[in-house]
Amino acid sequence: MKNTKQLIDFNNYKPSDDLLSGRVILVTGAGDGIGRAAAMSYAHHGATVILLGRTVKKLEKLYDEILAAGGPRPSIVHMDLAKAQGEHYQALIDGLTDEFGRLDGLLHNAGILGDMTPIEHYDIATWQRVLHVNLTAVFVLTRSMMPLLKASADASVVMVSSGVGRRGRAYWGAYAVSKFGIEGLTQVLADETESHDNLRVNCLNPGATRTQMRYMVRPGEDRDKLKRPEEIMAPYVFLMGPDSRGVHGQSIDCQPSRG
Repeated sequence: MKNTKQLIDFNNYKPSDDLLSGRVILVTGAGDGIGRAAAMSYAHHGATVILLGRTVKKLEKLYDEILAAGGPRPSIVHMDLAKAQGEHYQALIDGLTDEFGRLDGLLHNAGILGDMTPIEHYDIATWQRVLHVNLTAVFVLTRSMMPLLKASADASVVMVSSGVGRRGRAYWGAYAVSKFGIEGLTQVLADETESHDNLRVNCLNPGATRTQMRYMVRPGEDRDKLKRPEEIMAPYVFLMGPDSRGVHGQSIDCQPSRG
């Protein structure tokens, strides 16, 4: 497997405006933060974006903004990954199959923080919910989408991890464990699909970014020193486009210098 960090300088990566033209990309957690920025970026580069989230009003606002900016008409999928059952996933499969017949990209951005507390005090129900949304739902959605991804001539799965998914830190509890799981799921799926030239699987660590989740963890932090989601989109766009062909099984830092 290639080492993406040596191949690409994301500070100088300049994708063409039509890099993702004709591609169909599903983004989870599209209503806010990094997911929203990614959906806008994909649409800007020509992709038809499937906006999946749990708050319809946010998705509808994003839908309107994509159209106003001249992007292809997106689709909205209202789904709460904490509550979704088999029929919800099947409805998504059926809808994408009927409308597109394939899926060219899948960004697993949705996630929840849970509690910042010692393991000995961690609420069991919260632990289960975080692991379900951040890891189990990622597995279920990926498994569900595999036939559509394999139907694409050039498909990309991007999972979103965290620095605490590589080295555990006190009080990060279920969130850290779920991100360790994401790193592992990426590696397993990448190894299983090594022989599939039309499918690549990689993992991204956004790093310190100006999001609501970051504010919840560090409310006293100077947010002006953090990059906005729109400023870390280069790796997100790169991995969804043809420039990343051959990049497979990697865990990439969007902001290597921030840790």
